[in-house]
Amino acid sequence: MSNQLPVINLMGPTASGKTALACALYEQGNFELISVDSALVYRDMDIGTAKPTKEELARYPHHLIDIISPLEVYSAAQFVDDASALIDDMHARGKTPVLVGGTILYFKALLEGLSSNLPSADYAVRAEIEARAERDGWEAVYAELCAADPLAGQKFKPSDRQRIIRALEVYQLTGEPITKLQAEQPKNLPYRYKFHNYALMPDRIELHKRIEKRLEIMWRIGFLNEVKNLMIKYDLDENLPSMRSVGYRQALEFLQNSEQSGEKQREMEDKALFATRQLAKRQYTWLRSLQERHKFTTYFTAEQAQEDLRNCYG
Repeated sequence: MSNQLPVINLMGPTASGKTALACALYEQGNFELISVDSALVYRDMDIGTAKPTKEELARYPHHLIDIISPLEVYSAAQFVDDASALIDDMHARGKTPVLVGGTILYFKALLEGLSSNLPSADYAVRAEIEARAERDGWEAVYAELCAADPLAGQKFKPSDRQRIIRALEVYQLTGEPITKLQAEQPKNLPYRYKFHNYALMPDRIELHKRIEKRLEIMWRIGFLNEVKNLMIKYDLDENLPSMRSVGYRQALEFLQNSEQSGEKQREMEDKALFATRQLAKRQYTWLRSLQERHKFTTYFTAEQAQEDLRNCYG
């Protein structure tokens, strides 16, 4: 459609170089940046989220960073509402929005719309489901899902914990299977936008090296102290969405434990590294799934992407 206005999406796994690429793009044109990251929305969570520094944010302003406290919940539906309002405002001012981040669920929600008849996340219900899993095991909770929603049971694996939680949460809140509600609800596609999708997908071995280096820096510059200060400032527990972020979950568990020996700390750091690599693996999977339904340009390096995007938008 001729009246569709451009939106640039820069996606990729953690530590792939997305932020540097977005900042380079910001410098060379009439752009504004919107963060697409479910961890960067939280105030006071800086080191463990690899949040751009205050100096970087002053030079390259990002919307949707530091908008809620670690005690609050931020959903994909809220992201779509906030991002759409920002995109419309930018277009009205003659700017081109650049959305950058690794929360592929948020990109998916923006590209495809959301089922509006699905209930919002319910923290109490989620905590109850997780407590059952802790008590009875995830296999038992997965069996519960298969009984309530056989189609979801076929689609999900017992290891798809967040998807299982969401499906059971919807069933408990509505009495209907999530697959039935999703099938019945026509999607509210954002036809007024023309999306230009770019994915940074580095070689896995190279990405693992970057992740390891990032975590080494994170520990060195005081990530544990950041989590200690969060525990002092907020009434945190491991079921909060903010504390499910990789690194924070492991650090909080370590700091709440009475034994904080050097050996236990190294064990915790290894767990955080493993969890971050697993996150990157999931991000690759989600990106490939999204690429099956939408047009994408994929790059292996940020340098390659920067050169190409400079030619497109410079």
